Amino acid sequence: MATIDILGVRHACDLTAPTANSPVLVFVHGWLLSRRYWQPLTDRLAPNYQCLTYDLRGFGDSQCDGGSGRTEPLNSCYTASAYARDLEILLEKLDISNAWLVGHSLGGTIALWAASQFSDRVKGVVCINAGGGIYLKEEFERFRSVGKQLVKMRPRWLCRLPLADFVFARDSVARSIGASWGRQRLIDFVAAHPDAALGALLDSTTEAEIHLLPQIVSQLKQPVYFIAGTKDKIMEPKYVLHLASFHWMFQGCGENVLQLDCGHLAMVEQPDAVASYLQNMLHEHG
Repeated sequence: MATIDILGVRHACDLTAPTANSPVLVFVHGWLLSRRYWQPLTDRLAPNYQCLTYDLRGFGDSQCDGGSGRTEPLNSCYTASAYARDLEILLEKLDISNAWLVGHSLGGTIALWAASQFSDRVKGVVCINAGGGIYLKEEFERFRSVGKQLVKMRPRWLCRLPLADFVFARDSVARSIGASWGRQRLIDFVAAHPDAALGALLDSTTEAEIHLLPQIVSQLKQPVYFIAGTKDKIMEPKYVLHLASFHWMFQGCGENVLQLDCGHLAMVEQPDAVASYLQNMLHEHG
């Protein structure tokens, strides 16, 4: 693990060895997760493509003090645009000028904003379990309320509960992803900085932000692909298809959308299928 300072926050990242192929694949994780969920994909893709994984500001190991007990604010802005700016600085510092972004859930939204904000560096985007663009007031208010409670109810001792790993291994997935992944999800859930956990939730789910996303997708000139989970209860396929329909590659029938038999963690639940899709797509775009 390396650390790079971005606007005063040490960001943790892992960069695999260079390969003969370009571009660099840059992976952006979702809410309350970390860079570690990309390992199943990077293990499969790194022999052919250089891969960069990193922790978003306030998540995983990207903490000012390296821990989860701090109370000072990391930053006052947690919009997708602000996180995209963090990513732009990271790519600049690593001298990466030819990148494909692969984003999961909230990370997919950040990747789309990044493709819009610095299109010269971003050659394409893949959104995994990411969609949206439809603002349903009551549902979003309920979602935000539940999210607030989740952020507040994160005692450190939760990691010591004997069955907690198994609960997290079954949450939001089609089938259990195993106790070790359940343990990782639990660790990341507890470790996320409270400002970032709450800020990223609230700043990314306003009515204005939700309505902006389809506009951004419609204006992107780069190729954009989407992977949906048929059993995803957090981001149902209909919402993935809705957002994808604003991109020029959709062509009326979802040509840029792949649906897999999984829940909300496609990269962990179906790593072979996701890796194969990415490799075929990258080969097609040369």
